[in-house]
Amino acid sequence: MTLPPAASLHHGAASFYQRWQQLNDWLLQHREFWQPAPFMNPEPAWTRRYPELAAMVAGLSDSDCEHLDEAPDELARQASRFVPSLTGYAELVQVPQLSPSGDKVAEATLPEVRATDMPGRKRLQSGAFAASLAPLEYPALDWCCGKGHLSRTLAPFCPGTQGYEWNPELVRDGNRLARQFGDPVSISCQDVMASELTLPGNLHGVALHACGDLHRQLLRRGSEMGLPRLSVSPCCYHLTGEDLYRPLSERATGHDTLLQPSRIDLRLAVQETVTAPARVREQTRLVSQWRLGFDGLQRHLRGCDEYLPVPSHPARLMNEGFAAFCRWAADRKQLALPGNTDFDAWLDLGAQRLAQVRRHDLVRHLFRRPLELWVVLDYAIFLEEQGYRVRLGHFCERALTPRNLLIDAVRVPGTPPVQHSLP
Repeated sequence: MTLPPAASLHHGAASFYQRWQQLNDWLLQHREFWQPAPFMNPEPAWTRRYPELAAMVAGLSDSDCEHLDEAPDELARQASRFVPSLTGYAELVQVPQLSPSGDKVAEATLPEVRATDMPGRKRLQSGAFAASLAPLEYPALDWCCGKGHLSRTLAPFCPGTQGYEWNPELVRDGNRLARQFGDPVSISCQDVMASELTLPGNLHGVALHACGDLHRQLLRRGSEMGLPRLSVSPCCYHLTGEDLYRPLSERATGHDTLLQPSRIDLRLAVQETVTAPARVREQTRLVSQWRLGFDGLQRHLRGCDEYLPVPSHPARLMNEGFAAFCRWAADRKQLALPGNTDFDAWLDLGAQRLAQVRRHDLVRHLFRRPLELWVVLDYAIFLEEQGYRVRLGHFCERALTPRNLLIDAVRVPGTPPVQHSLP
């Protein structure tokens, strides 16, 4: 097939490894801003080291916070007055657009009348993803495909598409939809993490928002077995069995000063809610206020200025109020609540803490995309090491999904599969 043009973060201006190395060192330099979680630490160390930056974010209105959280380039420009090393942030996180024209995307998108059981955003994301891969030469292997929404989107362009999904109910529904609409798609019940898994040859491995170790498994298995093309939009990098992230590529692994983010660190890369409904955002805000209010209460009761993790609460508590939440949380942590506890005062403290956390998180959120790119660049370097020519860019706008990065890798003709160890 004709190889797609290679694309690095700056349209070929630097190798993937050079860009990864730049991000690795930059993230290490700024780790005081992004590793401490403001939810757990009311006064991150950077607020004392950079008091002018702390004062700037403290003075922001709620509408300012909402705007700047969705405009990190603008926030970085403002923050660079106090932290000069943030200058050039926009260039650091820039990636090429891999999506074609709007007409081409519309042609690749499944019509609404055929999108049964398919959420609107998923339909549009699948269409943008498919359009960015054109032309398609091989039948697709849709990795962790759910009901096969992407499979059915790709089917008109590469008949014979297969899907792998571990949930039998989703497999049944997906095959039912394929039969209903006459799509040449077959979905199999398959645990993609199985050690004995083998992949059919001459297939194009695709994954749209497969999580963590699942998409990493496709990159490893697919490259080991010589699939001619791999196209992945990764998600949920923190969903892994490893305590610390270990790069896939040999070059990154051998770097002298290697960043080693934990699962909690990697969660930062996906902490964006631009696609969440207003109702979900409001419920998230209320739960955060309750948890921060209880956090203040437990620090007072224990006489210990230290965060105390509280497990997920039962849904019924959302209808029973803050006092019921505190009683439940105190019981889980074996804390005795005084009978005269002023729950309203602690709820007010929770609101104050939430406003503070929101503003400190603004600074932390500047590092979401750089951390995500650090991981995805490692994937690109790994695939180059396995004999692929790689494109890296975004396949849709952030408003459609913040997880809009696409790694598109085509095996260079005549390159043998590379054997490497699998976890």
